[in-house]
Amino acid sequence: MDKEISGYHKSYLERRALYKSFGYDIDKERRFILKQAMPLRGRILEAGTGKGHFALTLAKAGYSFVTFDISPDEQRFAKLIIAHAGLKKQVDFRIENAERTSFASGSFDAIFLVNVLHHLSNPYLVIDELIRILSPKGKLILADFSEEGLRVMDKIHSLKGDTHEAGEISLAQAEEYLLRKGFSTKRSQTMHQYVLVSRRKIPGR
Repeated sequence: MDKEISGYHKSYLERRALYKSFGYDIDKERRFILKQAMPLRGRILEAGTGKGHFALTLAKAGYSFVTFDISPDEQRFAKLIIAHAGLKKQVDFRIENAERTSFASGSFDAIFLVNVLHHLSNPYLVIDELIRILSPKGKLILADFSEEGLRVMDKIHSLKGDTHEAGEISLAQAEEYLLRKGFSTKRSQTMHQYVLVSRRKIPGR
């Protein structure tokens, strides 16, 4: 098991170095996302674990949280990366479909969806589900690549002979949808990353 963890960590470091060679610093971008979401209180959820980059950022910052993905293979990679960092007690890994989760309504006070939106075939269904499981005073943090970030992803994927998914909607369209749903929003960005922090509007304000 230790050998397997070390092997996955080596793959993680190689992936991080590859991104950085194209000007995209995974750690720096994830820290930026987390900073925009501050302060964080209550129960935290990450929707879409992926390779575990943001999960590792959350765990290193001292948070305990739930994270889910639809892919067992992705979850396995993320679990081993978290284990290598000695932080597995902080992370509750789940297998879930983001369009219809098993969580009760209002379960989480902060929900992150990081660089997942452009992968979704039914993005509005996912946003509706995240709204359902968000507590009344909770915050929803959506982050996705900027145009420059997407160009970097295209270059990286082309090295492997494949293409990067362009996505059904942009973060700007997601923001418009949340505004119609009665949320207030705050936007921020880096060269490679857009971040949208949304809360339900308080009546009378």
